[in-house]
Amino acid sequence: MLLIRCPYCEMERPELEFAYAGEAHIARPADPSTLTDDEWRDFLFTRSNPRGTHFERWRHINGCGRFFNAVRDTVSDKFAMTYKAGEPRPALAETPAAETK
Repeated sequence: MLLIRCPYCEMERPELEFAYAGEAHIARPADPSTLTDDEWRDFLFTRSNPRGTHFERWRHINGCGRFFNAVRDTVSDKFAMTYKAGEPRPALAETPAAETK
């Protein structure tokens, strides 16, 4: 069973209590009405899909209900850390799984 630590509840809980909410640290356009259709499409749908360390947004739906960010290795599916929404993106060293082979 995959356990995820909620930084608000300060508890590790089963993955079933959480919902994935996309890539973390995506800046919303200041004025979306000025974007072209291609720029709007890229904002809505184009996301990175790295091998290795990935910054993600999660929601503790069956707990406190709050959104938070997580650092997860997409190869091993292990969470390196979680942190509260609004906190800056942590500077982490690249993991070996993130290296290009």
